[in-house]
Amino acid sequence: MSRSVSVRAPGKINLQLAVGPLGDDGYHPLATVFQAVDLYETVTATPREDSALVVTVEAPRALGIDISGVPTGPDNLAVKAALELRAYFGVDYGADLHLRKGVPVAGGMAGGSADAAAALVACAEAWELGAGRGELHKIAARVGADVPFSLHGHTAVGLGRGSDLSPAMVRGEFHWVLATQDHGLSTPEAYATFDAEVESGARPAAEPHINRELMAALMAGDAERLGAALSNDLQSAALTNAPHLHRVMEAAHEAEALGVIVSGSGPTVAALGRSRQHALAIAAHLRAAEVAHMVLTASAPAPGATIVT
Repeated sequence: MSRSVSVRAPGKINLQLAVGPLGDDGYHPLATVFQAVDLYETVTATPREDSALVVTVEAPRALGIDISGVPTGPDNLAVKAALELRAYFGVDYGADLHLRKGVPVAGGMAGGSADAAAALVACAEAWELGAGRGELHKIAARVGADVPFSLHGHTAVGLGRGSDLSPAMVRGEFHWVLATQDHGLSTPEAYATFDAEVESGARPAAEPHINRELMAALMAGDAERLGAALSNDLQSAALTNAPHLHRVMEAAHEAEALGVIVSGSGPTVAALGRSRQHALAIAAHLRAAEVAHMVLTASAPAPGATIVT
């Protein structure tokens, strides 16, 4: 085992995130529609002679992604993925894991989950484990709820905790603008705010379900219908915890985005364009409005974890 293997995996946005009331197990049941965007994390795994898992991180300077908060120890999801992979196959191999960041950090776009998915595939290949996709999916679900989707990519419906995936039928390509902030939002805090809204009666305690209009829009490849059907039950919590996101969303509407939504628990705001050119125009308007730390454009759906070298 001497070869290095590089694997890239995509970031994601949630086209729909429906959240049910807190269960006795401490989790909220979810019904969500993930879409992978062509912003990628790339993980290169190089086998070591010892059992250490050593992480290094870089980001292309042009993207301006702040990697100072990315852990390089056992809290890194790529390390957790490698540890779960070792436990599943009963081995004790080591690896140098080099992460090249292309997804905004702490933006609600599952960059850490993409690292985990890429590390699973890269380590499985570098260590010559002969792992099948079904096995990798099972291991991915142990690492985190978003990791199985990062493994599979494209567009998918997620149920349960979000890791029970079914592919969604999609026609065509969609063009997104992603406005990020220079600080993250706490996902547990977002759910706590959501729970407070339910308890106060500000929102109903309903079982989550998938929006049929959104699925029909995806199947038809109709960006305008899709923009109108976007929804996120955690959006009001994100706006409560980060009120400045109101201005980001207003600026996207000023640029005539077809739909605007907070992705996941935030703070990234996703705006849908009619075309690639329209997305570039929305991005230019957001940059001029100075409402975001970084503004990126991306197309979707994108493939899941893929070996590149």
